[in-house]
Amino acid sequence: MSEIKILTSDTYADAIAGGAVVVDFYADWCGPCKMMAPTFEETAGEYEGKVAFAKINIDENRDVALSNQVMSIPTMILFKDGEAKDRVTGVIDKDTLKSRVDALL
Repeated sequence: MSEIKILTSDTYADAIAGGAVVVDFYADWCGPCKMMAPTFEETAGEYEGKVAFAKINIDENRDVALSNQVMSIPTMILFKDGEAKDRVTGVIDKDTLKSRVDALL
């Protein structure tokens, strides 16, 4: 399985700066976030070496969530070289996530 980086307010900007990165905005108490986690982890493993996958807890890093206008969770934002290219809110299936990630490449 691919390593999923856990981001903080301090590491966020550097993590999204280069290449293709998928960031999952979540909270520990969020039921839909827990439902999405296995799909996110499986997909990350399939893109190892091509796309970075990361998670950021919105409760602990509220400034990053606000700056990205994350109003509902889970929200996944797909970045290419620091620029948000796509956004998905809510629980989605693996095929949908993969098609969005493929569009980044």
